Amino acid sequence: MTGRLGRLRDTYRRLRLGTRLALGMGVLSLVVFAVVGTALSTYMRDYLERQLNDQMKLVQVTQSKDAQAHGTVERRPYYGWYTAVYDVSGDSAVLRRPSDVPKDTVQLTAFAESLARAGSTEMSHTTRIEDEGAYRLRACKIGPGVVLVTAAPLEDIEETMDQLVTVQVFAFALALLGLVVFGRAVLRRGLKPLSDMAHTARGITSHDFTDSARLPVRADRGNGGPEVEELRTAFNTMLEHIDDSLAVRTEAEQRLRRFVADASHELRTPLMSVRGYADLFQYAAANEPEEREKHLARLRAEAARMGVLLDDLLLLARLDAAEVEVPLRLEDADLVELARQAADAFRASHPDHPLSVTAGPDPVRLRLDVLRIRQVLDNLLTNAAVHTPAGTEVSVEVSVAAGQAVVRVTDSGPGVPAADQEHVFDRFFRIDKARSRDRGGSGLGLAVARSLTRAHGGTIDLTSRPGATTFTMRIRLAHDS
Repeated sequence: MTGRLGRLRDTYRRLRLGTRLALGMGVLSLVVFAVVGTALSTYMRDYLERQLNDQMKLVQVTQSKDAQAHGTVERRPYYGWYTAVYDVSGDSAVLRRPSDVPKDTVQLTAFAESLARAGSTEMSHTTRIEDEGAYRLRACKIGPGVVLVTAAPLEDIEETMDQLVTVQVFAFALALLGLVVFGRAVLRRGLKPLSDMAHTARGITSHDFTDSARLPVRADRGNGGPEVEELRTAFNTMLEHIDDSLAVRTEAEQRLRRFVADASHELRTPLMSVRGYADLFQYAAANEPEEREKHLARLRAEAARMGVLLDDLLLLARLDAAEVEVPLRLEDADLVELARQAADAFRASHPDHPLSVTAGPDPVRLRLDVLRIRQVLDNLLTNAAVHTPAGTEVSVEVSVAAGQAVVRVTDSGPGVPAADQEHVFDRFFRIDKARSRDRGGSGLGLAVARSLTRAHGGTIDLTSRPGATTFTMRIRLAHDS
């Protein structure tokens, strides 16, 4: 039995939601129909029995007069009815003859005796008479020691009730069948948006995300009601979120691939140079001692350049993981003083580029990492010198605007092509692909500058046209942070 119930439960769970809801409505309707049918049948039986009791009461009024006049009831009121007059003495009742009674008078006699024992004037009772069927008995006292008992058959009431139950069963069965069939159709139509969303979800599972991070499917609008519309909106919002997350992941993976490829390419050149100069140094040590220092100096220079590249890569990696470890040593500092120090260093290393510094009379106090912000300024100034011809004017302006400290580094060089302006902060990006690494750097300077500025909660952007290229760094003032 338990195994059979388990199988039925498993079968029910495998049914589709619309079928389960239709069956649920059918069961609920069946219960409602059963309650309504039972209540209606009970009310109808009570009504018919009350009508019969009233009819028997009226009949007994006439019969009691007939019995008082003749001693017994001579007229039979209705076909199938029985009438008996009893002389009651104590607890015993004796039937007067002649009487219109069935062969089995036990029930009628017992009922007359019950009326006498109860001391009542009238009583009603339903019983079954042998070979006759169900009867309604009514007894009334018509004189001292005289009881009139009338028996009315319940066959008509039973037939009426059987017909009523039959009509109810057929009507309720048809209503239940129609409810399940049409309800299933209505539910199928109402649940179609859910089926569409399931189809959309299956489309997502079969989508190849290797080359594309975009989800080509969405749940279309339909007539599903407010609840389904809320579910559809939440579903599409979830898809948008997944779409954005996949786009970010794909972009990160592509950026990582480019970064690894570029880093491998950038490191390969100094490594090959180091290997070549090491071989030359070994050869010079054995054959041309006077060339050793020259090759050793070049070996050290390549090692130093590779060390700078690795330092920049390490710094960028630490900045990318800033939520785990913030690689900054913050302290109060004057941004104007840092700009002037960077300008002095630039003049010493690039005397062929005139440089001017513009700042207000008051210091610009910030909470920052002095070494890192100085690195940002040095990178911006070096970028201006490397990508402009000798004699190009460079300017540094420090100001305060809208609660932010602003540093602008401007050069009057040829400018950055419009197609390259959005990529200048990318790692290993060079505007002039043919420029040597000795002149053009590693392509990490501006990427480091942007990452360091963001680590301080600031921004850096570029505006460029022929004759004016400006890098603008903005950092929120200390009292606003």
